[in-house]
Amino acid sequence: MSRPFTPKVITANALLQGDVIYLSESGTWVRDLHEAALIFDAVRAEALLAEAQKDGMVVGAYLTDAAEGKHGPEPTHFREEFRRTGPSNYPHGKQETGARANV
Repeated sequence: MSRPFTPKVITANALLQGDVIYLSESGTWVRDLHEAALIFDAVRAEALLAEAQKDGMVVGAYLTDAAEGKHGPEPTHFREEFRRTGPSNYPHGKQETGARANV
C-alpha cells in the first residue's frame, strides 16, 4: 500500500555560491523558502524535479516535505529548517544580514 503524497518543495544548492535555493512557481530559483512553489501533485513534483536536476547552475536538487504556512511554505523536518537558516557555528551570511535575494 502506497503512502499518500504530501506537499513538497524542490530545493538544491546554488553551484557558484553554495546557498540553499528553492524552485519558485515561475520556475526561477529563490533563496527564501516562503517564495518556493508548494507542489501538491506527485506527477508534477517528479516532472519539475527532473527539469530542476538538468539546470547546470544548481547541484543536489531534491524534493522535500513542506506545509502551507502563513507566509508560504514551511519546512516539516528539522533538517530543512537548519538548511534554510544557514550554518549554525557563528552569525554570518543570511543570519547576520537577514538577506534573502533571488538567485
